[in-house]
Amino acid sequence: MKNILGCSLLLMCQFILAQTPNAALNKPIDKTMMQSFAPTGTLRVGINLGNPVLAGSIDQSEPQPKGVTIDIAKEIGRRSHLPVELISFKSAGAIVEALKANQLDIIFVAIDPVRGADISYTPAYIEIEGAYMVKATSPIKSHDEVDVAGNEIVVGKASAYDLYLTREIQKATLLRSMNSQSVVDDFMSGKGNVAAGVKQQLEADAKRYNNLRMLPGRFMVIHQAIGVPKSRAEFEKITLYLSGIVEELKTSGFIANSMKKHGIEGAKVAE
Repeated sequence: MKNILGCSLLLMCQFILAQTPNAALNKPIDKTMMQSFAPTGTLRVGINLGNPVLAGSIDQSEPQPKGVTIDIAKEIGRRSHLPVELISFKSAGAIVEALKANQLDIIFVAIDPVRGADISYTPAYIEIEGAYMVKATSPIKSHDEVDVAGNEIVVGKASAYDLYLTREIQKATLLRSMNSQSVVDDFMSGKGNVAAGVKQQLEADAKRYNNLRMLPGRFMVIHQAIGVPKSRAEFEKITLYLSGIVEELKTSGFIANSMKKHGIEGAKVAE
């Protein structure tokens, strides 16, 4: 009889849990951590419009940005019972500076050791490729031919690619554009002989011009994560809290579905 009763209770619990997949949302949230997480009572989220994989640009027909990071931000707000304020920037560098100035609570940015001095990262949620582009008449055919004395690589200032190439490039020269969106325009106006950046951004910008080609492959893989300021008293708990959400959104298919909805190609959900 006891075994029958025990089995019945177990089956009942499994049924209840199956009907409440968001049961984790009902767990008590650490109030001290939440006060540090969103001190104004609103979750202020930095959105990088300079990376088309992460967010779409704003125009009169689309007054609000849209994209994977917006979907994730709103889901974090829902789970945290916080209103969300989306604050758009044209470059990752500007977002990082705003976070350091305590104007933002979370940002979506590439994991980088230099930024890591001030930013605590969750696990990556998306992997993006960094690529090179040259003019059709360029003698450069492969990545091995880029880091050569005399070559000039145009890259968005303070972007993940700028930080990476600053460490890795030994012989070529880096020429920095104002932001990632300016790279191809600067390149076509005569600046440098190689353009570097997000593969999708370069491909999209190249459609506005003729006689450009991408070098095959990639020069780096960018791991995009959520960043929080280390200046917050509870930043370690905040990072752990957000890391749990990120992992759930990856395993549940939320991020993959968001990428599909927004037509994102050439990137994948991080492992």
